[in-house]
Amino acid sequence: MTLENAQQQVDAWIKTNGVRYFNELTNMAMLTEEVGEVARIIARRYGEQSEKESDKNKDLGDEMADVLWVLICLANQTGVNLTEAFAKNMDKKTQRDKDRHHQNPKLK
Repeated sequence: MTLENAQQQVDAWIKTNGVRYFNELTNMAMLTEEVGEVARIIARRYGEQSEKESDKNKDLGDEMADVLWVLICLANQTGVNLTEAFAKNMDKKTQRDKDRHHQNPKLK
């Protein structure tokens, strides 16, 4: 699946099942909430915090997909083509960081 396909699928689902998009501010708050759920799993599963019994069955991939879903909603609402934006962002990172990380002694 491409980002373009994902944007189209989310839009079709919203129009068929979701009545309408939540407004942008609501979706921004939801995105923050979903990122927090990913952070909680990462902090407890891979960080130094102990994992609560209630968190042990949480699916990290599903939580990441929730983040992607809301991000796609925001892209659709604001007219952002994620395929183009991602390609442009990769070019930017490649130009800006092509040598930077190779010189970082922390990464060796």
